[in-house]
Amino acid sequence: MILGILQARANSSRLPNKILLKIKEKTILEYELERILNSKKINKIIVATTTNKKDDEIVKICQKMGVECYRGLENDVLHRFKMASDTTDAKTIVRLNSDCPLLDPLLIDDAIRLFLTNEYDYVSTLFPKTGSYPDGMSVEVFSKKILDKIFSESKRPSEREHVTPSIWNNPDKFKIKRMENKQNLSKYRFCLDYEEDFQLIKNVIENLWSNKPNFKLDELIEWMEKNPDMFKINSQIKIDEGWKRSIQKDKLEGFNQL
Repeated sequence: MILGILQARANSSRLPNKILLKIKEKTILEYELERILNSKKINKIIVATTTNKKDDEIVKICQKMGVECYRGLENDVLHRFKMASDTTDAKTIVRLNSDCPLLDPLLIDDAIRLFLTNEYDYVSTLFPKTGSYPDGMSVEVFSKKILDKIFSESKRPSEREHVTPSIWNNPDKFKIKRMENKQNLSKYRFCLDYEEDFQLIKNVIENLWSNKPNFKLDELIEWMEKNPDMFKINSQIKIDEGWKRSIQKDKLEGFNQL
């Protein structure tokens, strides 16, 4: 079984309740789940959320869409992934982030196909940084066996919060493959962390999505190029602030920098 695990929580510090924000009467989470459900390779999806009451709405959305939900520790995302995966007989895990509502399902399937037809331990579109795909097109694929291994070995706050650093920071231990796009699209940003990101995503959904809800990444880029003002909306945002905060937690707890 190929299991997609979508990590999701409402309690975001930079843009509170970001995945529950609505565009055209649907939440960001609903848009992303709709796109993930178009994957032809994923056999099952579990949304890994928290026991925080703020995430009750996430559970309701999952129930409405017929998607299974697992509730676990708020600040230990790796624990959530491990526990959610243990409820299945999955052999392959696909890590997905709920702040990527424009994610192309074809990219999910390409990553899975690459993983299954080679002897990689880990396949990703973005990690190790920096690749040629935009932020907001994040897909990571690895085995259940690898997930169990990093769950028992990962101790740093950054490893527990971001799930996979102990894989992609250790190329001597794991066979890692970062996918590359023919065209370098890393200047684009389609993830949701700030109000500017929301405004861009809102423009995409109100315009491109309204006419073509199953648009692919190349069609999204084509639309962006035809509407150059869209790029300016969030192009000034500095990336990886969440990662930098996690590294600070590592230092505070006495871990050396990765």
